[in-house]
Amino acid sequence: MATAHYADQAWHGAVTVAENVAVARDTYRVRFACPEIARRVTPGQFVMLRLAQCNDPLLGRPLAVYDVTPDEAGRPYFVDVVYLVVGKMTRLLTEFFAGSRLEVWGPLGNGFPPTPAEHLVMVAGGIGQTPFLSLAREYLGQRTYGDPPRQVPRAHRVTLCYGAKNAEYLAGVEDFRKAGVTIQLSTDDGSLGHHGLVTELIEPVVERSAWPCRIVCCGPEPMLQATAAVAERLGLPCLVSLESPMACGLGVCFSCVKKIRDREGNWDYRRTCVEGPVFRAEDVEF
Repeated sequence: MATAHYADQAWHGAVTVAENVAVARDTYRVRFACPEIARRVTPGQFVMLRLAQCNDPLLGRPLAVYDVTPDEAGRPYFVDVVYLVVGKMTRLLTEFFAGSRLEVWGPLGNGFPPTPAEHLVMVAGGIGQTPFLSLAREYLGQRTYGDPPRQVPRAHRVTLCYGAKNAEYLAGVEDFRKAGVTIQLSTDDGSLGHHGLVTELIEPVVERSAWPCRIVCCGPEPMLQATAAVAERLGLPCLVSLESPMACGLGVCFSCVKKIRDREGNWDYRRTCVEGPVFRAEDVEF
């Protein structure tokens, strides 16, 4: 049976780029007009984005929705996506300026459930911060997302633990600060914040917290695995958003399957694009 986030509910079409700006080293934020997706998307969902009228690369790329921007009437209208230049498609995307056309389908995936959290601790590595701005704004009571708008109990605090290889790659930090998120940074080379792994920031945040914590994380798989281990040791619930490579985003090609434990404790393969990308950490075989 199809659910609200299955691909048969997704919108597909051509959209117009409103702006495409650099936000960090090799990192850009592209904004395109698409009220059909902006109205329905919830934090943690993604879109498949393809360069319109371009056959090389042929396939689209999965990109998390960073946030939704309203039009002059206050209605959800623009979709913001933050991407890191890592290959041919994203390199070409940097040349798409205002007025350019893109092919998009979404929103896709299950996203983060609206689970109550007194202190939400978001752990991000690399480009893994991208699904968290909208999630933070939702938990801080600043915005609602979805159609109909979903209701999320307001958190007392939202903390972002964010790590990158150096300070030049930390993207969107001021966006999170303006939203009222508490920031903890780490860099591999020590150029900003903690000199070391982002996962080393989690336990001190939890120990200092005046409220019970829930953890969500997104980033490279070794970081997800390490975060899951910290959460298990601390006895905290943890959700992971997987960054599995995808070819279609529709659940057809099965290129993004991941070994996941079901509620009875048995292992099976699940499609990250349809049953995910968000899973309980204890259900994932890393």
